Amino acid sequence: MSDYRSWGYTPPKKQKAIRLNWKDTRLDSDENCWLPYGNGRSYGDSCLNSQGRLIDCRSLNKFISFDKNKGILRCEAGVKFNEILDTIIPLGWFLPVTPGTKYVTMGGAVANDVHGKNHHQDGTIGRHILSFELVRSDGTRLLCSPTTNQDLFRATIGGLGLTGLITWVEIKLIPVKSSFLDVETVPFKGLREFLVLSNDSNARYQYSVAWLDCVADGKNFMRGLFMRGNHHSSQSPETTHKKKNNHLSVPINFPKWSINRRSIAAFNSFYYYANKRKAGKTAVQHYDSFFYPLDSIDHWNRIYGGQGFYQYQFVVPLEKLNIMEEILHKIVSSGLGSFLAVLKEFGNHESPGMLSFPRPGICLALDFSNRGAFTLDVLQELDQLVIAAGGAVYPAKDLRMSTQAFKSFFPQAKEFTRFIDPNFSSDFWKRVYG
Repeated sequence: MSDYRSWGYTPPKKQKAIRLNWKDTRLDSDENCWLPYGNGRSYGDSCLNSQGRLIDCRSLNKFISFDKNKGILRCEAGVKFNEILDTIIPLGWFLPVTPGTKYVTMGGAVANDVHGKNHHQDGTIGRHILSFELVRSDGTRLLCSPTTNQDLFRATIGGLGLTGLITWVEIKLIPVKSSFLDVETVPFKGLREFLVLSNDSNARYQYSVAWLDCVADGKNFMRGLFMRGNHHSSQSPETTHKKKNNHLSVPINFPKWSINRRSIAAFNSFYYYANKRKAGKTAVQHYDSFFYPLDSIDHWNRIYGGQGFYQYQFVVPLEKLNIMEEILHKIVSSGLGSFLAVLKEFGNHESPGMLSFPRPGICLALDFSNRGAFTLDVLQELDQLVIAAGGAVYPAKDLRMSTQAFKSFFPQAKEFTRFIDPNFSSDFWKRVYG
């Protein structure tokens, strides 16, 4: 038994696992319940399989081919995004979509159909996948693409690892001239100001995202910072701008008492005013600090203590702004707060993924300290509001949604069940679909 955890640090379950040899992807075991495991960056239990066995895919870490002229990369499923970026950026290419951490595996990114700051222009990563190999538990090896085994292609993208084992992925990259971006920061207050900024930015900026203060109330309710950027047009800004190497680490779990409304409010106030000074200025920023600010802090999840935390990420339609405001009022009044609340408008780009999470609307992601039943009760109330709005909660971040909520968020799940490998499952799937 090994200590395989989700990034949310809870539940602390021991897991049985096998580690694949990169030359041999056969599932040689008498176990009949499998689940692929990438780098453990899912926040909830979609990456856990306590009643079966995990397939540790981190040894599937080889690059297979790279067309430097067309920007087409084929790599094994266990290759991490940071390894890809280190290879492709010096050659003038970048990932077409990236989440908020570069320490995800390619297989995990496909299985969760990750999205990023450019969803309004480029959609999810599933739209940029050309093909992949899927190994089923009966030993069958299938090439999946938009034209071959199309149904399994659709089910596997965003399919949470339940359709089989992805061994390699082929993806189309985007061209860039440098490792830097031109970034502008604009303060705002309220959802309507946020939407004005978002609408103004969607066509002109490839990337946009906002930080939201989810603790402040009164005149500061829903204050935030809107950040928008494009890849730098110069071929060599490195001559005048340098990457900041201020790497930190959290050596131990913080004590439970240190995470409270006052400490979160103090951080949020400092963060808001420190970054408000950048308003009206365009800064040249390295891709690391723009896309992956938390990656500069090793083991940052320890800030929430040994009891772990819950991340809650949801999307509601634009026409339901009143419900989004009600949700934010409830979060503020609960006192749970969040150090890093990320607000983003999703575009209309439909993913090929059958269970893909993004859909047109406003998306908010927050981290809540685990305070036991109190936190769970608040999240249950938020679920009901998201259901009422016709929205959805992201399975990759979830640890407690009910069967009723999941079926409301993903009515296409019934169709998806036809493509699940009969010997694959997860703690998440057992909880939400039996």
